[in-house]
Amino acid sequence: MPLRDAPFLLDRAASWFATKWDIPAETYKKSMQDCIGSYDNVPQWYVVINDRKEIIAGAGVIENDFHQRKDLTPNLCALYVEKEERNQQLASFLLNFIRQDFGNMGVKKFYLVTDPTDFYEKRGWQFLTYVEDENKVQERMYTISTLL
Repeated sequence: MPLRDAPFLLDRAASWFATKWDIPAETYKKSMQDCIGSYDNVPQWYVVINDRKEIIAGAGVIENDFHQRKDLTPNLCALYVEKEERNQQLASFLLNFIRQDFGNMGVKKFYLVTDPTDFYEKRGWQFLTYVEDENKVQERMYTISTLL
């Protein structure tokens, strides 16, 4: 579910992402507020809710995921699936939903900085280049078309 359509989830989603990635909830909340009601730009945030109305998965799309290549945008970030919900194709579903959503917005490609490469390569992401993060550490940059 795109958060832009569910502002009532803003605080819960910001807190949920904060517990997964050790980034302050206020940082997430500010970014998420920018996506509420916005159907054609970055940032965008997405969550998957179970039958008990709990957030069990989520991801975001931001301009830049803390690397020096500002031209490689937008960036998928913060993909997480709760451990007990893994191996049910939730991550693949979420990735495809986001690709389609951004394709509908006219975005042709996504980018991703990641360490776990096999997961994304199995889902069609292709290695593009190395980028430096804010600490001058080399990280792998992947890309994928929004066309499914």
